[in-house]
Formats: sequence, structure tokens, C-alpha cells
Amino acid sequence: MAGPSASWRKSSYSTPDGSCVEVARSGCVGLRDSKNPAGDQLTVSPVAFAALLKRVAR
Repeated sequence: MAGPSASWRKSSYSTPDGSCVEVARSGCVGLRDSKNPAGDQLTVSPVAFAALLKRVAR
């Protein structure tokens, strides 16, 4: 799991109200809601995240 000290990044495509998903890499890839950074996180392998990005790009 990516912890609070992880370097979280928001997409440059984020909406003006801040609605987006943030991503952090630390051996695994962490995903969280930018409006609730203290909330739950989803952690996936780098391979799974690459597959997700490939699918979303289609």
C-alpha cells in the first residue's frame, strides 16, 4: 500500500473541482480518490496498472 509519504500525482486532465483519481508508485501502484486522500486505497501491481491504462486509452 502506498502510504502518506508516497508521492501522489493527479492527472493533468483533472476537472476544475478536483474530481479525479490520484496515483502513487512505490513498488506497487496505489490509487485513491483525490477528494478523500485519507480514505481507502486500491493497490495493484505495475503490470495490472499498465493493462488498465492500455484498456482506458482504447
